[in-house]
Amino acid sequence: MTGSDVPPSFRLAYVPGVTPTKWVRTWHERLPDVALTLVGVSAAEAADLVRAGGADAGLVRLPIDRTGLSAIPLYVETTVVVIQKDHVLAAAEEVPVADLADEVVLHPLDDALDWAQPPGRPAVDRPATTANAVELVAAGVGVLIVPQSLARLHHRKDLTYRPVSGAPESGVALSWPEDETTDLMEQFIGIVRGRTVNSTRGRQPAPAEAKASTKGARPDAERKSSAGKATGGKSAGGRSAGKAAGGKVAGRGQRRGAGASDGGKRGKRRGR
Repeated sequence: MTGSDVPPSFRLAYVPGVTPTKWVRTWHERLPDVALTLVGVSAAEAADLVRAGGADAGLVRLPIDRTGLSAIPLYVETTVVVIQKDHVLAAAEEVPVADLADEVVLHPLDDALDWAQPPGRPAVDRPATTANAVELVAAGVGVLIVPQSLARLHHRKDLTYRPVSGAPESGVALSWPEDETTDLMEQFIGIVRGRTVNSTRGRQPAPAEAKASTKGARPDAERKSSAGKATGGKSAGGRSAGKAAGGKVAGRGQRRGAGASDGGKRGKRRGR
């Protein structure tokens, strides 16, 4: 099988908490013949994977090292604190980060938030992953601050979460190698940006297609011109018909005039 025989495909990496489902669905609707493969990757490894060509693009968490990468920020997530359901903070609608000063705040090694200074009291050991940290929260060891999508991903019936004010936020971006903005990459960019299927951005018609379109337009123009001439002829005929009709109207007017004279005579008889 030669290179030209290899069917086109697109590999999309994504980090935990990010849900590419709606974009993948749109891709399959628009490009049913191009396979899209999802590649799960940790937030810490996502940028390096895309940079090395392990995926055509990646849904990553900001900030990232953008060396050799292009990136389009997509959205920013709400930051929340994961706590036990009976925790005192569960009574609040929103928790200021300062209120966590006396709490043991778990900071996993794959922490998705870019802290200048982590709040709270540090745990004895840092959990290896966010999933491990959630287990420790359930065990009553401490609390955990994460983007809301990660709180949903690791949801447990015995835990809840509340928005945190004053904490860093996690942005999600679409990233790809800066020298690899292919036609398929443009297609996916259009999908995540909400462009319609008829959008022509990034796509130019082939010369052959353009010529075909031009040739197809000439007969239409000629037909419209011919139709205009035919219409003009009918209009002229309409005016002639109007003249003929005018003659008939005049004739009726004359007959009515004669009737009026008769009426005048009858009026004289009534006068007598």
